[in-house]
Amino acid sequence: MKFKEPVAVKQIAAWTNCEIIGDGNAFVKGLNEIHNVEAGDITFVDHEKYYEFTLASNASFIIINKKMEAPVGKTLLYSENPFVAYNLLAQKFHPELRPKKSISETATIGEGTYIYPNTFIGEQVKIGKNCVIHPNVTLYNYCEIGDGVIIHANTTIGSDAFYYKKHATHFDKMHTAGKVIIADNVEIGAGCTIDAGVSSDTFIGKGTKLDDQVHIGHDVKIGEHCIIAGQVGIAGNTTVGNWVTLYGKAAINKNISIGDRAVVLATSAVAKSLEAGKTYLGYPAVEARVFARQSAIIKMLPEIWEKLKKL
Repeated sequence: MKFKEPVAVKQIAAWTNCEIIGDGNAFVKGLNEIHNVEAGDITFVDHEKYYEFTLASNASFIIINKKMEAPVGKTLLYSENPFVAYNLLAQKFHPELRPKKSISETATIGEGTYIYPNTFIGEQVKIGKNCVIHPNVTLYNYCEIGDGVIIHANTTIGSDAFYYKKHATHFDKMHTAGKVIIADNVEIGAGCTIDAGVSSDTFIGKGTKLDDQVHIGHDVKIGEHCIIAGQVGIAGNTTVGNWVTLYGKAAINKNISIGDRAVVLATSAVAKSLEAGKTYLGYPAVEARVFARQSAIIKMLPEIWEKLKKL
């Protein structure tokens, strides 16, 4: 999430009760969790296991629970609880708005768009021209919908990111500071759920089509002209290329990428990144031709076992 204007790190430190280590005259341009951080952004780390990774990231400002010398080009903000400090910033720059009407007065709706009854449209939602929003659709605050988009009944777009910090006795929820952006000519089936980004945006590219009961996790980026069949689930922060086909009940892991024009066949489980232009099948998913050979060998195992017993 980028700020409308750069904010002095001294002001950030005052808001979060942090101690500045390094350049106290610098300005922060945005806020992001570690997977999407860019130069000028502030992020956080609160576990020694991830110190090295975070300090080597693109983040210019890091809220950290250990006092140390700031690396060259970075400013550290010491806090006993970086997660809480980060959450305070997320809430400040992306507040949770409370709409008072089913279609917010701050929403903008393009010419030729038809909205069926019983639809909820939140604060600062943007909907383009010539869209069709079917009954019982929910568009959370800040969602952006392009031109010519069709959203079928009972779909929810922009729900909170599924992102928690685990403690011995409970989970702390990270405040959702991102949104969902749907490009032109996308069609979304009935009963789909699309989570907002944690601090960047969940994005679906132009011309992509989703069947019913598809779930898209936080910060997922889906390319153009993809086909995603029913009951597919894509976990957070995964990138799907252009012209990708995901058949029914495919399960896609978090923090991976799927190359352009890849095909994942039904009920496959994708545990790691997939190359472009290939067809995949299985659990875990492998190239379909490899899966076919594996299956043939497995079918032969009883016969091979019987022969081995006779040796």
